[in-house]
Amino acid sequence: MKGLFVFCLCFHAIAAVRHSWKAFYTGSSGLTEFPEFVALNLLDDEVMGYFDSRTNVFEAKQSWMMESLGQEYIERQTNILRNYPPTFKSNIGIAMTRFNESKGVHIFQFMCGCEWDDETPDTSGYWQYGYDGEDFISFDLNTLSWTASKQQAAITKQKWDSNTAQTAYQKQYLGQECPDWAKKYVTYGSSSLLRKDRPSVSLLQKSTSSPVSCHATGFYPDKATMFWRKDGQELHEDVDHGEILHNQDGTFQMRVDLKLSSVKPEDWTRYDCVFQLNGVKDDIITKLDKAVIRTNEGSGFPLGLVAGVVVGLIVLAVCIAGFFIWRGRNNREQQGFKPAKGSDTSSENSEEQAKMMKTTA
Repeated sequence: MKGLFVFCLCFHAIAAVRHSWKAFYTGSSGLTEFPEFVALNLLDDEVMGYFDSRTNVFEAKQSWMMESLGQEYIERQTNILRNYPPTFKSNIGIAMTRFNESKGVHIFQFMCGCEWDDETPDTSGYWQYGYDGEDFISFDLNTLSWTASKQQAAITKQKWDSNTAQTAYQKQYLGQECPDWAKKYVTYGSSSLLRKDRPSVSLLQKSTSSPVSCHATGFYPDKATMFWRKDGQELHEDVDHGEILHNQDGTFQMRVDLKLSSVKPEDWTRYDCVFQLNGVKDDIITKLDKAVIRTNEGSGFPLGLVAGVVVGLIVLAVCIAGFFIWRGRNNREQQGFKPAKGSDTSSENSEEQAKMMKTTA
């Protein structure tokens, strides 16, 4: 998620806290070093649960899950998800036939979820499928119909559009059940999800001719902004805003670079970097000062570690979430692509979801 930078009357407005629950399921073929099936659930972009076909066990990734949901919930999710690998394997075979493929590495993906903010009753939901990193078909909650992104999905669209029972379920699931359970999860995990962690802020520089990077790490949640100022006014030129990235401990990091080519040596004291965290009154202000800049030159500060952590995170996300997020979608049918269900959202509805997984359209 990218930071939202809004300039208005010399101060920044930070959006209302937005919550989300997401399920990512991925089936793969031709990857001997990778599980054939992986399921990942995220609450507010933190990993909530994980399952793969090698361990064959659903793992709760948040301590509050055992306290609030109990072992029975974990076992129920395990039993449901154990039914998914054969379905995804079958759907990969169907997709290969649709796309005239006989071998190779292939990825079959599914994503569903819902989002809402804490200031309005409005919610949104999505139900999407993909094949080999591209959109295949998705459910439109407004029209209650399927949108085929590929010509090969036309058969699926026709069959699923005519399945009124499935359409009714998805409308109810995305519009009510998913948000209701996700809100309960947020309540259960409030001590973790609603906490406010302030970051450490550093000024980093690769060399004396490189831009100065104002780097904040360790903050939570990811509703934050950071910008450079001159004489108290935000700069919009000669700055480069980086994306907000995950840290391995569940916190976040971000940076904003200032190009020094436009900064006169005598004007350094007029510049500062400002970090603002949603819900926290006091900003973190860091003056542009050569004495506090950490650089590769002389100090030996390992800037590569910052990139390394990010790359490691991205690899983890790609291998656990991003790999099957691709951009997020998954599943189809032929003589029967089998509709997938997000198993974790409502444990009470898990049996119905499992039935949907096994249904051949």
